[in-house]
Amino acid sequence: MDKTVATAAEAVAGIGDGSSLAVGGFGLSGVPNVLIAALYEQGARELSVVSNNCGVDGGGLGILLAAGRITRVTGSYVGENKEFARRYLSGELELELTPQGTLAERLRAGGAGIPAFFTPAGVGTQVAEGGLPWRYAPDGTVAVASPAKEVREFDGVEYVLERGIRTDYALVRAWKGDRHGNLVFRRASRNFNPLAAMAGRTTIAEVEHLVEPGELEPDSVHLPGVFVRRVLPLSPEQAADKGIEKRTVSVREAGEAAL
Repeated sequence: MDKTVATAAEAVAGIGDGSSLAVGGFGLSGVPNVLIAALYEQGARELSVVSNNCGVDGGGLGILLAAGRITRVTGSYVGENKEFARRYLSGELELELTPQGTLAERLRAGGAGIPAFFTPAGVGTQVAEGGLPWRYAPDGTVAVASPAKEVREFDGVEYVLERGIRTDYALVRAWKGDRHGNLVFRRASRNFNPLAAMAGRTTIAEVEHLVEPGELEPDSVHLPGVFVRRVLPLSPEQAADKGIEKRTVSVREAGEAAL
């Protein structure tokens, strides 16, 4: 089955107002920027997003955030984005903070058909006991707080119950993929992209290098095509457009040879 689509607009067709999205990426690595830009142009609003982080100011999911298209975020890291902090603290955005490993497992569990699981992460904190501010009121008071979760003891150790995550759609970026939707990820982009892809009922992948079915070594496939509904091949320019989160420059010592 050839799952490729010709344009980014075709890839995100059907994502409507109020949809939930699992979005891959780790920092600026493996972020499906082309699909996010197409979704911005498409105009869907009131989106609920599950992602490790919500982009940066002016990049990634930060584009949808600044446009007021995102109303709720489930994530584990919200640094590097001043607009995110402003919207959250002013009550414009609901945020469910989750330990990073727990978030990864919630996505994986949802994709594997597991409704819930127990983990020691968060026991003895507001993650388990409730009270984390999900949404602030304009006056700075807590309008919505996280509920308490079930805690159970196994072999003398306490664990908290966490729910698996399923979303309407998933947007991911792969280094290589074929027309059947089999995907390969590189380095840090593998942290959350495969898990987000599993969690989406309709998963859309932008692929830097499209190959024909049979070209991928089966043992090298990180995500089988059964999880993927649409594949968007990127142009060489789109594939090469990758941001640098923190650019640092060192002063060369006198007489030091240029590398």
